[in-house]
Amino acid sequence: MKVALTGADGLLGSSITRLLLEAGHQVRVFLQTGRKSPTLDGLSVERLYGDILDADGLARAFDGCQSVIHAAASTAIWPARSALTRRINVDGAANAVTAAERAQVDRFVYIGTANSFAPGSMDAPGNETGPYTAARYGLDYMDSKYQAQTLVLDAVKTRGLPALTINPTFMLGPYDSTPSSGAMLIRLYQGAVPGYTDGGKCWSHVRDVATAAVNACSMGRVGHSYIAGNVNMSYRDFFRMAAYVMGVRAPGRHVPKAVAVAAGWAQSALARVTGKPPVLSLEAAVIGCEDFYYDPSKARAELAMPATPLENAVSESFSWLRDNGYLER
Repeated sequence: MKVALTGADGLLGSSITRLLLEAGHQVRVFLQTGRKSPTLDGLSVERLYGDILDADGLARAFDGCQSVIHAAASTAIWPARSALTRRINVDGAANAVTAAERAQVDRFVYIGTANSFAPGSMDAPGNETGPYTAARYGLDYMDSKYQAQTLVLDAVKTRGLPALTINPTFMLGPYDSTPSSGAMLIRLYQGAVPGYTDGGKCWSHVRDVATAAVNACSMGRVGHSYIAGNVNMSYRDFFRMAAYVMGVRAPGRHVPKAVAVAAGWAQSALARVTGKPPVLSLEAAVIGCEDFYYDPSKARAELAMPATPLENAVSESFSWLRDNGYLER
């Protein structure tokens, strides 16, 4: 089929693009005007340029396509409140829905976030039935992604949009040109992670999430959401594993929540004065002290999402960052 993809040059989009091509699909990528996209160099894709805030531009990008994967989003968490983040994530999704309806696509795949569902504990991880509970963190990123997901699923109910959502957990892997999640590995490699908190995440290989997204073009149930993750692991255990894979020393100091939150508060205050984003914001510090564990079994059962060992994700991400000069920056 012919598939249109927004956000094609991001960490997830770069893997989605490659898997679509490997599966024999024609791929049309919609990229921001003037944006360089080195992770797509050499790939046989049709490139269109524009802005997801331009509904007409998106309509032209989706025209003639059977499926759309809408992965473009702002993942910025600084500043915590951002009108631009809300516009990109909510208005952009609304425009993508309208454009998909005009193109009469057979499937619309929205890339959301697992944070749109309540997380759980290691013994009872969260799933797709959980309510949205992340509003307490005061982050427009989380709030806007939940709002965007809600409007997509409302379009399924009210207008018959053939859509479903993929909700990734914390992804690691190659083609992280920003870098996004790879920044954590860079800091760990450089010895800049002072310790670990009591929190943890559901971690995943980006290619596994990309596989779920590509499969969702023809698999899965319309109107349903699918948490795409793999391993629930505390920060302490993750840092130990990742440090071993990269051949460096793992941070051995436990950081109490009060210390982490105080550091986040101080760095946020300084950032407001200097205008430079903090390494650790107050909101990120609070989140980093809590458990964000999820159950990916629905995506595995209905979207044939694989479960690549997390060590592979760390190794491939580290190798890509090293080979592209990010470790020395």
